[in-house]
Amino acid sequence: MLKKLLSCVREYKKPTLFTLLFILGEAVIETLIPFLTADLVNDIKLGSPMSEVLKVGGILVAMAVISLSCGACAGFTSAKAASGFAKNLREDMFRKIQSYAFQNIDKFSSSSLVTRMTTDVTNVQMSYMMIIRMAVRSPLMLVFSSAMAFYMGGGLAMAFVIAIPVLVFGLLMIGKFAMPAFRSVFKKYDRLNESIEENVRAMRVVKGFSRENYEKETFGKAAEDIRKDFTTAERIVAINMPLMTLCMDFDMVFILLVGSKMAIADASINIGQISAMITYGVQILMSLMFLSVMYVMVTMSLESAKRITEVLDEESSLHSPDNAVAEIKDGSIDFEGVCFKYSETAERYALSGIDLHIPSGATVGIIGGTGSSKSTLVQLIPRLYDVSGGVLRVGGRDVREYDLQALRDAVAMVLQKNLLFSGTIRENLQWGNETATDEEIIEACKLAQAAEFVESFPDKYDTRIEQGGTNVSGGQKQRLCIARALLKKPKILILDDSTSAVDTKTDALIRQGFRTYIPDTTKLIIAQRIASVQDADMIVVLDNGSISDVGTHDELLTRSDIYREVYEQQTNGGDE
Repeated sequence: MLKKLLSCVREYKKPTLFTLLFILGEAVIETLIPFLTADLVNDIKLGSPMSEVLKVGGILVAMAVISLSCGACAGFTSAKAASGFAKNLREDMFRKIQSYAFQNIDKFSSSSLVTRMTTDVTNVQMSYMMIIRMAVRSPLMLVFSSAMAFYMGGGLAMAFVIAIPVLVFGLLMIGKFAMPAFRSVFKKYDRLNESIEENVRAMRVVKGFSRENYEKETFGKAAEDIRKDFTTAERIVAINMPLMTLCMDFDMVFILLVGSKMAIADASINIGQISAMITYGVQILMSLMFLSVMYVMVTMSLESAKRITEVLDEESSLHSPDNAVAEIKDGSIDFEGVCFKYSETAERYALSGIDLHIPSGATVGIIGGTGSSKSTLVQLIPRLYDVSGGVLRVGGRDVREYDLQALRDAVAMVLQKNLLFSGTIRENLQWGNETATDEEIIEACKLAQAAEFVESFPDKYDTRIEQGGTNVSGGQKQRLCIARALLKKPKILILDDSTSAVDTKTDALIRQGFRTYIPDTTKLIIAQRIASVQDADMIVVLDNGSISDVGTHDELLTRSDIYREVYEQQTNGGDE
């Protein structure tokens, strides 16, 4: 895990190294200052001339300035190193997630992935910054200050021998009991983010059914669970400060009480040494305090580090093979004994016994009831999922032989849930073809029946689409998504119920545009309306994950009960 995370430091190794060097310089100087201060106190007591006092005072001021400069530089370089480390970590996670198959994303859930890229990365970033500063400075200060305390105070330094083990034991106990609480919190963060994500996306539904109060209560319960766990963890961690104060007070009282008696009784120790011992005592205990804070932070972020590593270690369930085929000959599609289930542990197959042969350039309609696996069938073509059994061929070759990007470049999908991204209409359309000219964009929009409403906007194709496409209607989003797919000029075009929000006339005009603009493209049209597919070269009727029948509109009317029932319901309300 540590090796995987540290590999993300990369170009920020230099700021990390400079931080360590600046911290080393700061620690050494801060340890020497009390030593010189003790000599200065003794010199003043013995009546040294003012010139000598000013000389030593000047040296102390210079050392303080250097120490301050080293600390400031360490703060700058550590912030740069930690923020760069977090940036690289997020980039690596995002790239990894982009390589995931749907099966991998289903394993984590989108809300959990968002939490890992935000909250978890922030925790690890803070820990990294503390480690490169405190993990070097505090041990150095602890060692140097302890050595100087024993050198200057002798027996008085035994106070630290008593306090340090007590403090270390207390910190270990705090970590032991706090860790389970922090681990529980992060799992609940995932559920909280999932609730937020669902509510933001479904805000219209929530308001439409007046479920605001119910959703508030649900969110409140999730937030309360997190509060309880954090309160439990923070209560445990809060013991750290009283324990630290107790040890510090004990050391101060011991040094002042015993040191004063020694100075008065036999002069075996002087005022300067007592002063230095107090300063070194503060430094030792402050070092331990910083180590304890770092320990708590690292303890809390350890669970975050594990969750991040899980994302980085996860391998996509889909890969391009060695010597992958990079060219798709045509848009022919052949299903041979194909079956599919979403996970190996699933009890039933979503698709079974699929035998279907589609010639290149054909228009194929796909009809079936809700849950008949229409979308599942077409998602196998660009390898969004792999078949569980049988063979699926595109262009005469098994889809698993193709380079993934080459295969998906040859397939354009207009999904059931039409998605537009933040940006202009032009930028959204250019997802289909980055180099598309204005003329090509306008032509695609005309064929998709989108040009009229786009040109009615003041900024036309430079009109900005808000996040999620909330400033355009459902039908407008569908037509823009179809235009985007047309610009790709694919070998296979898949329309997954993507004209449901447009009227039948517009639907017919869009299909007519397909015939003229992409005649050689294989077109698969999933639809609920018979009118959208009745002029297709073949129509596939799916029922419970199996093919019930295949034929033309007229053929299916005579022999398919399912198709005829749907047709009659849509034409005359199901009346005989």
